[in-house]
Amino acid sequence: MATQLTALGLEPDFPGLSADVNVAGDGLVRLGAVRPEAALLLAELIVLGLEAETANCGETLAQEAEEGRHNSSAA
Repeated sequence: MATQLTALGLEPDFPGLSADVNVAGDGLVRLGAVRPEAALLLAELIVLGLEAETANCGETLAQEAEEGRHNSSAA
């Protein structure tokens, strides 16, 4: 996430931005103190990402269902 925020040029909005891992090896992103506008922007980006992921998942399921119908009718 830190890499993506930096790639989008949003690093100035998150002055304490850094990536780290905890003792279990799980990735952590530290944002530091942020303005309310930056927090809102991050929330909107997360929602958009989830919507895109959900749409992509739905398309994949529809394609798999269609392939299953073709395979069943061919048998």
